[in-house]
Amino acid sequence: MAVSFIFSFANPSYEKKIEKLLENTKVPVSLSNEILAEFREFERTSTTVLNAYVSPKMHQYIGHLMSEMAKGDSLSIMQSNGGSISAETAMQESVRTILSGPAGGVVGALEIGKMAGNNHLITFDMGGTSTDVSLVDESLSLTMESEISGYPIKVPMIDIYTVGAGGGSIASVDVGGSLEVGPESAGADPGPICYGKGDQITVTDANLYLGRLIPEHFLGGSMALQAERLDGFFQQMAKQIGLSHIELAEGILSVANTAMEKAIRVISVEKGYDPREFVLFSFGGAGGMHCGFLAKLLNIPKVLVPQNPGILSAIGMIMADVIKDYSFTVMRNQLNCSADELSSLFEDLEKRGLYDLSKEGIREENVRLERFLDMRYQGQSYEIIVPFDHSYISDFHSLHQKTYGYRNEDKIVEIVNIRMRARGIPEKPRLQKAREMKEHPPAEALIGERGVVFDQRVKKTQILARDKLLSGNRISGPAILVEYSSTIVIPPFAEAKVDEYGNVIIEIME
Repeated sequence: MAVSFIFSFANPSYEKKIEKLLENTKVPVSLSNEILAEFREFERTSTTVLNAYVSPKMHQYIGHLMSEMAKGDSLSIMQSNGGSISAETAMQESVRTILSGPAGGVVGALEIGKMAGNNHLITFDMGGTSTDVSLVDESLSLTMESEISGYPIKVPMIDIYTVGAGGGSIASVDVGGSLEVGPESAGADPGPICYGKGDQITVTDANLYLGRLIPEHFLGGSMALQAERLDGFFQQMAKQIGLSHIELAEGILSVANTAMEKAIRVISVEKGYDPREFVLFSFGGAGGMHCGFLAKLLNIPKVLVPQNPGILSAIGMIMADVIKDYSFTVMRNQLNCSADELSSLFEDLEKRGLYDLSKEGIREENVRLERFLDMRYQGQSYEIIVPFDHSYISDFHSLHQKTYGYRNEDKIVEIVNIRMRARGIPEKPRLQKAREMKEHPPAEALIGERGVVFDQRVKKTQILARDKLLSGNRISGPAILVEYSSTIVIPPFAEAKVDEYGNVIIEIME
């Protein structure tokens, strides 16, 4: 049951009365004032309804996991805002866990990027069915404007943009005779043609056809790819579209790369950021095969591929802080509310945050309290989230100009909502740092050489085992690095090195 009264953000007492009346029904109840204590009743109601829809399922699922745990074990659940919460909280406020998987990857990228000395990242997570991209400018980018199937969700979420381009994305010819890729995916079953069951060409098949996937080293050699199945399918589509087999395969990858390039421009160029000032942080099972080409398209000079890129989302969840977000509507403006008055409004939220994090097992000395304001010019309908400090008015003008291209300091500025983020910082795993650097890869890292197609030409390409490489090793392109969870293609126009943490750094030379 979802309960939402129009003014419950100001007076929650009537929603609580309804909850009391429903106690004997044993029906799970979600109250809008507990899920989102803000105005805009449509978005608040939508968010509360989604929570009511998801929570019973999550309660059942998480409850089963907890029943199987040993005494003394604990369970945390990832949120969409980049932090974790206790299993008990996740069962009650399940709407906060929607899209938490991709969020884990962005958190992992931020933490590993910091260790490697890179705080300005564009994360590129290419999996089997889709690609998720996000921009990290020293901290996670958050949004309050997310939707699921057209239903608004007004809780803080990492700003992640998704396109239907992944390793399993299906290539086809449209009614105009042009090549298109995705958003339909072959999934894992039947999967790409080379998996043995599929009968539609995918991005993975194109990579294999060009020699960029090494069949005997896929998934560490535990799954044999069937390259011999590809010829007939490529011959048929190439004839249909009037291209050679090689042109078709490279065309499929070019179309997929263009879709991913557009996605990165949405989160960077369209929001006032220059991609050339960022490092492309590539992960996901398929990311390593495309990241070098994407970086060249976007003029990004450097790519970072972490260790075990196929499971970075899981690693990120281990590295996540415990985060609790709070907000409520205040509806003030710069004329009738001072900074001191605004500061006093945060006190109750901060007490609540400290109490809630203590229940999550976080000591007060490990808690960071972060203050934010939702601000807008008077007469506008949407707000910008601004960190709250002594310069919050001028910061709003600057952020408004960066976001929308203009500022108007003659306009009255309104403070619509206050937000407080309570961040509990647990112990986190640290990457091992190499003690010495060696430029030349060891002989045991070289698996062999083979012909791989780049720009319709077959080029002799080194095949290297990534787990045999050492910090400091440098590799000239073209080369292919194989590991269990991913394959990394270093194009002819790039060079790579292994940094002191085992990350592969690809530098674009042209």
